[in-house]
Amino acid sequence: MTPETLAELHALCFTTPRPWGVDEFRSVLRTSGAFLHGDENGFVLGRVIADEAEVLTIAVHPDARQSGNGRRLLAAFDESAKNLGATETFLEVAADNTPALALYSAAGYGQAGRRLGYYKGADGQPVDALILRKSL
Repeated sequence: MTPETLAELHALCFTTPRPWGVDEFRSVLRTSGAFLHGDENGFVLGRVIADEAEVLTIAVHPDARQSGNGRRLLAAFDESAKNLGATETFLEVAADNTPALALYSAAGYGQAGRRLGYYKGADGQPVDALILRKSL
């Protein structure tokens, strides 16, 4: 997947937080420890630093949701993170993103923290970020 196709799919999936642009994807993909899994239905982008992995972003095409794509992407992320030496993984998610919270909970993530007003919602109002973590 190219930075352009990643940005297009991300724009279909996000308003809060705002979608990433082509240059942001290009920059992250060049960083040490970054890895990507996905296809036209969705992707997960993450990185491993030392023994910790971070899900930087995950996006599933609106037409491909509720079909197990998110679960498959997270499983692929976990496997790559382990192979790169990670023993724990974490992510941030908007506190009002109910579908994502259900996906992460089912994948074994638990809340480790909260950042008050971290995101700006589509309506301009602040939205908390939840920090979720799990052992691999």
